[in-house]
Amino acid sequence: MKFVVQVRLFPTPAQEAALADTLRLCNEAANLVSGVAWETKTFRNYDLRVHSYGELKAMGLSAQPAQHVIKKVTDAYATVKAQVRARLRKPLAKPIAFRPDAAQPFDDRCLSWQVEARTVSIWTTGGRMKGLRFACSDGQARALAAYRKGESDLIHRDGMWLLIATCDVPDVDVTEPDAFLGVDLGIANIATTGDGERHSGKHLNAVRHRNRELRRRLQSKQTKSAKRLLKARRRKESRFARDVNHRISKSIVAEAARTGRGIALEDLQGIRERVRLRKPQRVTLHSWSFHQLGGFIAYKAARRGVAVVHVDPAYTSQACSSCGHVDKKNRPYQARFACTSCGFAEHADVNAARNIASRGVADWAVSHAADDAA
Repeated sequence: MKFVVQVRLFPTPAQEAALADTLRLCNEAANLVSGVAWETKTFRNYDLRVHSYGELKAMGLSAQPAQHVIKKVTDAYATVKAQVRARLRKPLAKPIAFRPDAAQPFDDRCLSWQVEARTVSIWTTGGRMKGLRFACSDGQARALAAYRKGESDLIHRDGMWLLIATCDVPDVDVTEPDAFLGVDLGIANIATTGDGERHSGKHLNAVRHRNRELRRRLQSKQTKSAKRLLKARRRKESRFARDVNHRISKSIVAEAARTGRGIALEDLQGIRERVRLRKPQRVTLHSWSFHQLGGFIAYKAARRGVAVVHVDPAYTSQACSSCGHVDKKNRPYQARFACTSCGFAEHADVNAARNIASRGVADWAVSHAADDAA
């Protein structure tokens, strides 16, 4: 299983200047290669080297960075081609352009890690730079030392220098679950488990509403100071939401692992296109990062050998988890569930989570019966 580790670099002023010059030159070279690829209609890595490698060397790039620049360009065109084929975007009308500070990959011949010393040695246009400090948690350091593999990307974002490394961790065998912990994802409550644990979305939604109003006011001003503040605050909300999702997913996976259960989630793919809501509700739904939370739960569960299944979400909020009776009237209002057949009453999200858990058990049994038969 692959996951990424992001660490922050702390260069001196001289080191920062060298890193900035390196990114600038690499992306100038990438734009040159992109133009050559567009003009010659050559988009394969090895074929493109014939047309551009000599020019890159003349620009001052070493052999490995030059080859990484060419590969970056061919990968970019391959991604666009796949998106066009999937009808996710229109065909290109001009060559792909790279920003001056776009990410640049480095392999082990251009970048070496000294994890214990928390430093890296990296190729720059001014020569090999040694002793470049970075910071990370102890867990990240252990992952880098034991599992780091392949390329690392140098990124300059919001005034910070970052390195993103890929770690390849051996797969953990999935433990046969004794039962399933159902998780209902929502807006009022970001996640609710069948055990009754509710992770409220009130604070997150308030932060998003406040940021939305602040952006609206700043955008209407159109002053230099307003634009400067908008730039400083960009991605702040997404970082906050990402941290919330990490904490929620960690709690859910830890509870499932502790009790020997799997995790059952709703299959919410395409919900934005299916659901019809009023404009204020659409804004909330489209800013809700439920897909990210589901992804965090899935990869954390995989690292601990916890089974995860995705079930059909239809009528989970209207069905009684006690008797199975389905009726719109079972949900008199958002937070309340009261079965009109058997009288069972519970918090609506907890009831839905229990229905999801029941479907998880059934889906797991069906899928493994098919595997056994095969």
